Amino acid sequence: MITMDDIIREGHPTLRKIAKDVKLPLTQELVQLAEDMLQFLKNSQDPEIAEKFELRGGVGIAAPQVNVSSRLLAVHVPSSDEESDEPEFSGVLINPKIISHSVQQTCLPDGEGCLSVDREVPGIVPRHKRITVEYYDIDGIKHKERLRGYPAIVVQHEIDHLNGIMFYDRIDPENPLALPDGIDILGA
Repeated sequence: MITMDDIIREGHPTLRKIAKDVKLPLTQELVQLAEDMLQFLKNSQDPEIAEKFELRGGVGIAAPQVNVSSRLLAVHVPSSDEESDEPEFSGVLINPKIISHSVQQTCLPDGEGCLSVDREVPGIVPRHKRITVEYYDIDGIKHKERLRGYPAIVVQHEIDHLNGIMFYDRIDPENPLALPDGIDILGA
């Protein structure tokens, strides 16, 4: 089981490397890692398990965050509909590529957080409002998914990790809270 002790923090060199493509079919080790990463997200969103194991809540995690420089990430975005148990978007994405995106940008009103960053980093993080992402699942099956809003933000954040980019690299250092022209604030 992955815990916060397994997650490397900012300053660790692996977080700044460009991760290597994953060869398919997956090795048993990578299948296990992918399953463990997805389970970590589910555990981190369960109040009892999160408290017991001192897990910070997360909706996405990339392999570089557990010190594995491979193009592999897991996402588990709960449903915005409180009556639904089905997540809005959940799965393991192997060798994900954004193949198209909207010109329109969006951002979270309170900025972004990261399991590898133990401090508050205030600032607007511009992201594409809509993306189309191609990826492989654990079984090596290719998928093409259109995402918008929060799931799109989460996937872009995790793909950034595969490219050695931290969310705060996207914040305007001159004016961190400035809204870029035409940006849509998610949920506003």
